[in-house]
Amino acid sequence: MAAVQSGVPPSLSAKVTGSFAYLTIRDRLPTILTKVIDTIHRNKNTFLEEHGEEGIEAEKQAIALLSKLRNELQTDKPVIELTDGLEDTDSWNEYLQRQQRLQGDQEPVSWFKSPWLYVECYMYRRIQEAVHLNPPISNFDVFNEGKTQSFYESQKAVMTLCTFLEDTQKNAEKLSPDQLSEHFSKLLQISLWGNKCDLSISAGQDNSQKISPIDALAGLQPYILVNDSGVVWSTLMSSRRAGESGESGVDRVDIVLDNAGFELVTDLVLADFLVSSGLARKIYFHGKSFPWFVSDVTANDFHWTIRQTMAANHKWMSKRGFQWQNYVKEGAWSYHDHPFWTQPHEFCDMAADAPDLYARLQQADLILFKGDLNYRKLTGDRTWEHTVAFSTALRGFGPAPLCSLRTLKANVQVGLQPGQGDKLTSKDPTWMTNGKYAVIQFYRPV
Repeated sequence: MAAVQSGVPPSLSAKVTGSFAYLTIRDRLPTILTKVIDTIHRNKNTFLEEHGEEGIEAEKQAIALLSKLRNELQTDKPVIELTDGLEDTDSWNEYLQRQQRLQGDQEPVSWFKSPWLYVECYMYRRIQEAVHLNPPISNFDVFNEGKTQSFYESQKAVMTLCTFLEDTQKNAEKLSPDQLSEHFSKLLQISLWGNKCDLSISAGQDNSQKISPIDALAGLQPYILVNDSGVVWSTLMSSRRAGESGESGVDRVDIVLDNAGFELVTDLVLADFLVSSGLARKIYFHGKSFPWFVSDVTANDFHWTIRQTMAANHKWMSKRGFQWQNYVKEGAWSYHDHPFWTQPHEFCDMAADAPDLYARLQQADLILFKGDLNYRKLTGDRTWEHTVAFSTALRGFGPAPLCSLRTLKANVQVGLQPGQGDKLTSKDPTWMTNGKYAVIQFYRPV
């Protein structure tokens, strides 16, 4: 773990009563745990049908563990080691020891006194432990209902998006470079605003996309606080020109995914455009290896979404679904997960703690990091001044040119102009946490 350097601010935590971190741990996380307990209980009959009495016993035991977890959280008990013996258990327990060393011996690592990023990630890992320790329900996705509902309730917006992509592709050969750039910018912004559909920030409440994502773009433009989409485009173009003569497109764009449901569809549409218009040959999608932060994408969500799109009773939506399945079959698209994505580390730790993942990302020509949690990990979720450069907050993380597409839902934002943060605070005191504002923020390692 990178040592905290002089000049590096402390992590955000719930120590400050009334802060967003405090309210998250006091209110939002217990609400999410209560919903998880309720979901498991409501599936009692399914477990009974599928597994008999063993299923009912597993349901009871999982609920007992989750109720204990909720109590520990609400009463600020010390964080305890994991006991489930999974692939990442040792590294999680080692990370707890690191936190204790950083915090010193005065007080134990606990929910309200330790870094918010760490304890929030830890809660989701404990949910995974409670389910995993109770076969035969150990593969049950406690967040699946919300993710599928988000997808179904966003159908009109998905149809609009697939129709837009179809129209773009019909005229692809006639598009001038400027028109191609304009379409790319639109789809990048649609992928950005898809990040508003986040079920962890709404504590699992419906957050689906109801309006046309294309019609909404012009009205959302003023809310993009940093817009480096031009630099992202020129990165794709410069890599393209640097290729051997006759070759088009960069070799590979990586997308580090965030939410399932509508947001995932916006990411798939953007990826489709990149491949079909010759801007990239391959897309690597990086998702989570188990259910995480309520609506984050797992392998199951990724493939389920493609199958549902194929099965849609809408000509262009179904056509895109079959095309996406084809990309997967041909290897143009591939889904990857890694334990590091479901751990609490800042990304500046990746080269030391997950060198295999860092080496894989180094092979990308461009990495798109979706969403708020990825931004918090990119910047270490620290109390940075708003004017600090994005490159500074990354603290050495830079496997390849990268871009964060993020709607703001946490108290960290860097790379703003002098006075921009103060102006926003006077106009809208909750600008950093209400999901109304966004950034397209780019960094190219030297």
